[in-house]
Amino acid sequence: MGLPVRKNKVLPPPSCPLSEVLGLLRGAWAPNVVWLLSGEPRRFGELRHDIPRISARVLSARLRELESRGLVMRKVLHTSPPSAEYALTPLGRELLPAIEALVGVGTKLIAEWGGAPRRGEPRRLG
Repeated sequence: MGLPVRKNKVLPPPSCPLSEVLGLLRGAWAPNVVWLLSGEPRRFGELRHDIPRISARVLSARLRELESRGLVMRKVLHTSPPSAEYALTPLGRELLPAIEALVGVGTKLIAEWGGAPRRGEPRRLG
């Protein structure tokens, strides 16, 4: 029989702001969805068209997660058939400068590599 586990009397460290922000965008395609909503509200089908490689199931899951985290709001449109429109909240808009910075770095890397490397290919630097 093992020794009993004692309760730690030290308070946990404060959470890391960087980890908290990156946690908001966890999940495949989440930054892409936020980026695509930066221009104007979009309907589900429009987002599917904007990201052709995403499945409906994954897009639906990302939109629900982003909505639950307060980054995206969903507005039901009273149309026939019923539809919904998604838009960024003010908190979601605050992430745009960081995503734009990442896009800028990605653009420079692609230019330096001479095109986007495929999975499994070594990266060509310099």
